[in-house]
Amino acid sequence: MMSQKTVYRKLYFYISSIFIFIFHLLFVFAKFKPADLKFAAVKATTFIPGDTLLSTVRTKLQSSVSGMYDSLRLNMMGLSKQAFELAMQGYNYLSQNGKIGNDRIISIVDFSQPSSSKRLFIIDLDQQKVIFNTYVAHGMNSGAATADQFSNIPESNQSSLGFYETGATYIGHNGYSLRLEGLETGINDNADRRAIVIHGAAYVNEQLIKSQGYIGRSWGCPAIPENLHKPIIDKIKNGTCLFIYSPNQQYLSHSRILHPAGSTSRING
Repeated sequence: MMSQKTVYRKLYFYISSIFIFIFHLLFVFAKFKPADLKFAAVKATTFIPGDTLLSTVRTKLQSSVSGMYDSLRLNMMGLSKQAFELAMQGYNYLSQNGKIGNDRIISIVDFSQPSSSKRLFIIDLDQQKVIFNTYVAHGMNSGAATADQFSNIPESNQSSLGFYETGATYIGHNGYSLRLEGLETGINDNADRRAIVIHGAAYVNEQLIKSQGYIGRSWGCPAIPENLHKPIIDKIKNGTCLFIYSPNQQYLSHSRILHPAGSTSRING
C-alpha cells in the first residue's frame, strides 16, 4: 500500500503533466471538444483515492493522444501507434522539465517500418498537421532493409534509439547538416562524439528501393533525401524534439524518459 507522501508525489507529477499537456492541446487541437480534453470534472473538495485518480489520468491522457493519432490519420501514413504514443509521452516529459527549447515541432522516426517506407514524420503541433513524411536511413550495421540492431558505441555504425534535441546547423563533410544531442544516458548520449547528425544523402532515394528493395544506409546518422534535407533541417533545428523508435524491448524497458524516476506510467499501458 502506498504511503500518503508517495501518493501525493505521484499525484503532483501526473496532474502537472496533464495540465501542461492539455493546456497545449486546447490551443493546438482546437477541433477537439473541451470535454474530450479534460481529464476530470471533479471539484477540489471531492476526494478520490490516489490509485483511482492516477488510473483516470492515464486513461484520459491516452485518449487524448489516440485522438491526435486518429485526427492526423497517422495510421494511414504508416506510423505505428505505439511509436506516436511513446513519442508524445516523452515529448510531454521533456517539455514539462524544460529539456527542449522549441515544443512546436516533434519529429518521429519509426524503425518498426522498413527503409522502403516513408518512416520519418515531422509534425507541426501548432498547425496540427504533418509537414514532412519521407524516407530516412539507418546505420549500415543495424540491418539491411529493417533496423533491428542498435548501439551507442563510437564506430559501431549502428543507429541509436531514443529522444534527442536538435541543435545548430553547420556545413560539414555531408554538406548542410544538423547537430543532435542525445538525451538518454547510455542509449544515445554519444551522438555528438559519434557525429550522429541529420544530413542529406544521395543513397536515400526511391531508385534504390526499386533496384534492391531498400534505400542505402549510413554510419548511424538518420540521413534524409537530398532534395528535402534543407527545408527539413531549417524546420526542426534549434531545440525541437526528435524520437527514434523501435519496438526494441531493451530500449523500451530502460529508457529513463519513458520511465522517469518514481513513476511507473506509460501511455500505452
